[in-house]
Amino acid sequence: MFPCSGFGYGLWWIFPLIMIVMMVLCFFMMRGRMGSMMSRAGICSTGSHGAGAADSELDTLNKSYAQGEIKKEEYKEKKRVITGQN
Repeated sequence: MFPCSGFGYGLWWIFPLIMIVMMVLCFFMMRGRMGSMMSRAGICSTGSHGAGAADSELDTLNKSYAQGEIKKEEYKEKKRVITGQN
């Protein structure tokens, strides 16, 4: 009478369960991605783009100097250019 009568329908409930688990997993993955976007440096800390860009450049310069990638004279020159001092 039924085409699948030999196999039974005992595991029908697993497919909706898998879908619910996947939806919850996707929700938390997207929530984590949005959280990382909002906490990225420069977005929430300053309101204007100009100040955030200068801070970002200065931060990058400071990291380069701290890691020993540039010398002290080069650091001072680039810092003077970024901050706009004569």
